Amino acid sequence: MEHDFNHHPVLLNEALEALNIKPAGIYIDATFGRGGHASAILKNLDREGRLIAFDQDPQAIAYGREQFANDPRIEFEHCNFSEMGAVIMERGLDKCIDGVLMDLGVSSPQLDDAERGFSFLRSGPLDMRMNTEQGESAMEWLARVEARDLILVLKRYGEEKFAKRIATAIIATRAEHAIEDTATLASIISDAIPVKEKHKHPATRSFQAIRMFINQELPSIESGLQAAASMLAIGGRLAVISFHSLEDRMVKRFMRDISSRPKFPPGLPIMEKDEVPPYRLAGKSGVAGAEELAQNPRARSARLRVLERLR
Repeated sequence: MEHDFNHHPVLLNEALEALNIKPAGIYIDATFGRGGHASAILKNLDREGRLIAFDQDPQAIAYGREQFANDPRIEFEHCNFSEMGAVIMERGLDKCIDGVLMDLGVSSPQLDDAERGFSFLRSGPLDMRMNTEQGESAMEWLARVEARDLILVLKRYGEEKFAKRIATAIIATRAEHAIEDTATLASIISDAIPVKEKHKHPATRSFQAIRMFINQELPSIESGLQAAASMLAIGGRLAVISFHSLEDRMVKRFMRDISSRPKFPPGLPIMEKDEVPPYRLAGKSGVAGAEELAQNPRARSARLRVLERLR
């Protein structure tokens, strides 16, 4: 089934509400994708408002620059959101950002384009890089990785209980011939798994794990969260949409820790201002409603968490 990402930005209304947009504010879309969230943010900005859009995918940046060529309020940065901090510092906008939106999902055009190698449902080259201009492809990595490292990646990033069986099958197959396309890899994984889950393709966890490793997604998220929180103006908000438990746990832990009172040794004289954390959690975590799920089943695992800077 083809997806039109333009019409299905996940948790759109919830994200806009979370950002609490000021018409003349400065905002960041840290994961532009195909601009669904960015378009909606721009509709809430006046002529003074600004939006800086980041994406590491060159196709996304090219699309954005073409689509928004006539809108002077939006600018594009081709880089991973882990590099946001340096870009914002260079622009002299540190502590001036009114809101940051991070959508940690893979965009539908990336999944739908077989040439990108993200999907086990479409046969294509085994690439999986978000930024096709740098780094090692999944095919290159799988051709050289040692069994113990592959098992570790499948367990850590995919929480795959059959990691050892899958890794053994991949290593055995590559000894006979190169694994060059997604269909071949999906078939190897499927054959290696003895028990299939209902309503879930057997390659789901492994493809997720390999993609996350190839793109170093978890370290990037950690850096991106820290950068985003530090650049907020007072009253500014960070809204993060995650799609699976590993990411959500990382976001939840980061926001909880940064908004908690610091722990001081007993007996230390403490000023009242030292006890008040500089951030707070803004509302409960949000999930997609029934109406959105009916239109876009991909939103079923999405979760929104929001952080606000207080001082």
